[in-house]
Amino acid sequence: MAQPKTFDIAKYCEEMEQDIGPQEGEAKLFWQALSFAVSAHQDQKRKSGEAYVSHPCRVARILVREMEIRDPEILAAAVLHDTVEDVPEVTTEVIGEIFGKNVEEIVDGCTKISNFGGSKQAFYKIVHRKIFSGAASHVEVMIIKLADRLHNLRTLDSMPKHKRQKIADETLDIYAPMAKVMGLYNIKRELFDLALMFKFPRQSTKVLANIRQMAESPQLAEIRDSLQQVMDKAWITAEVKTRCKGLWAYYDPLNRLLDKEIKNPTEIFILVNNTQACYQALGLVNQLYPPIPRTIRDFIANPKPTGYQCLHARANIKGQNYLLKIRSHEMERAGRLGALSQWSSKWKTDAFRQELREMFDILGTDDDLSYREMIAASGKKEIYTYTPRGDLFCLPAQSIVLDFAFKIHTDVGQRCGFALVNKKRVGPEHRLQDGDQVEIVRQKKPVDFNPHIQQLCQTPKARSGLARMFRFRRQVLAHGIGQSLVLQELKRYGIANEILDKDEMADLRDYFQVSSNEELFQGIGEDRIHLRELMYEIKNGLYAGGSPLEPPTGALNRIVLSSLDSAGIKFSRCCLPLPTEKSLFGLLSERGLSVHRKDCATFKTLAVQREDVVELRWQLKKTPLPTKQSLYVLETSRNRLMMMLSVAPEDMQLQEIIALTRRNSKLTDWEVNFKVNDLFGLKNILNHFTKTGLKFEFILDL
Repeated sequence: MAQPKTFDIAKYCEEMEQDIGPQEGEAKLFWQALSFAVSAHQDQKRKSGEAYVSHPCRVARILVREMEIRDPEILAAAVLHDTVEDVPEVTTEVIGEIFGKNVEEIVDGCTKISNFGGSKQAFYKIVHRKIFSGAASHVEVMIIKLADRLHNLRTLDSMPKHKRQKIADETLDIYAPMAKVMGLYNIKRELFDLALMFKFPRQSTKVLANIRQMAESPQLAEIRDSLQQVMDKAWITAEVKTRCKGLWAYYDPLNRLLDKEIKNPTEIFILVNNTQACYQALGLVNQLYPPIPRTIRDFIANPKPTGYQCLHARANIKGQNYLLKIRSHEMERAGRLGALSQWSSKWKTDAFRQELREMFDILGTDDDLSYREMIAASGKKEIYTYTPRGDLFCLPAQSIVLDFAFKIHTDVGQRCGFALVNKKRVGPEHRLQDGDQVEIVRQKKPVDFNPHIQQLCQTPKARSGLARMFRFRRQVLAHGIGQSLVLQELKRYGIANEILDKDEMADLRDYFQVSSNEELFQGIGEDRIHLRELMYEIKNGLYAGGSPLEPPTGALNRIVLSSLDSAGIKFSRCCLPLPTEKSLFGLLSERGLSVHRKDCATFKTLAVQREDVVELRWQLKKTPLPTKQSLYVLETSRNRLMMMLSVAPEDMQLQEIIALTRRNSKLTDWEVNFKVNDLFGLKNILNHFTKTGLKFEFILDL
């Protein structure tokens, strides 16, 4: 039986003294925290049998040795980060009293939620959002969590298989991509590599064997030696190194697979003393190995937001593509440390760290966004775009005009009507390319963007800004619906509307946990507050002693609309209702109004009460229809289609007619694209095609 591992605390203290200084020096707070942590975790063991305090101690050492952090408060928080979670006697208040408010807040941000009664999936979401919220106030929270996860992965062998898989999945989805977003590339690579070895043990072994074989390639050694000789002959002090990319480069996050091969598996590094030598070395490299056209990237003149600086050049050498990276030793350090490269008490003024804070705030508070998607998008390769004045904006690859607009300012994004990209007019959904010059043209009022555009955006700020706009539009719709339902229900029971203004309504609002009638109406419109329950409280509380009327059996409240806002109105796929029809029913929810036909089979299976359903009608002449529509005419000859279109209502503004099939017979399927001003015109068009006897299909496009 294997002996449990031991942790030599005395040796650890000696090593940390060498790294950060003596116990009575500037790092005194850390040493006090270390003593506290040793005492708090005294009787606790890890799965490996080692003293539990070894884990927070080594997390602090990762911060010191691999992230070059010397701040005593961060190191104190690191060594204390598990005390509140694992020691019942220790609370965040205790941490604050002994070590200060800042350490307390960082430790609280690192502490998991202990009491939760929901599903595991919901629990993990809350845990992650709490970490993001803590990191929004203190980026140190995420830094400690990354070091914490790195040490856990290094010692994961002692955990059961299902735990290893769960931790590996979480690392691949959140922590490793987050390290990349923060510019901590060494940490990113190791997190990915370790997680992938636990996630794909067999495939990883094969890929690693291929990587080792490439590293021993004579051709790679020959290239390295040739470059070193060229540098030496030019009297440039340089160190040429080669690196075969690790498992991290073979991971396909979209399909969650480990690829067997990648296009550019090898990198060549040339480290020089200063910036001028970088450009001299690039000239020599280009003479020896001519670059592939349009592949030279100057990240020295245009650093990445993380502070990364380097010259990139790609060359094809003996049939193999290689990426050559040229940088100074200081650039190498800054690139390795990312957001930590210039850590100081004034770091809050740094633009990149402010962007990190903003991103963490969005990830921690906005339930409408998938934080996994946002982290992945933020970690994509960058493109560089410019304003007409020459201001540089770095965006994730595949960003659209709206990402650029929100990057400038939230108000600019909200009112982005269109843009001039390289002096050519394009819409907000236009995808930007590297080097584009972008000028945003704003409208006077916020634009009613279609919700689909949110999926095209690549930046958390744009997606979050749009989510807030869509939420506001849903809330306005819900408020109007809720108010109408309450007033109709009061009338149905013979109760005067003035009852809503009585002082006693305050108690009723408290009961439903709202502060105003407006919030009450919105809650009804979103089905968070049930109309049936509200009316029960009004009848038996505020109106007690009166004699309300009994409502007609099965009578539904009616909502009349003049909008097709897709942010709040969803036409169900199960029965494909149209707003021009009668006998439409609506179901209320926080996500908006779900529209069904009266005879919808799915709707009939729902267990709902009268108050949960509303009858819907649209004001046809007052409801605009700004989007292009498509009508599909089936098995019709060209002549007959053209004849029917020639006598179609004037409301139909034809845009395009497309033949969808080519058959030997004269009958063809057609796509007819058109515009129409309002629902009244659409109804006329649909009635016309119904009377023609043509077979056709129409689905409303919003």
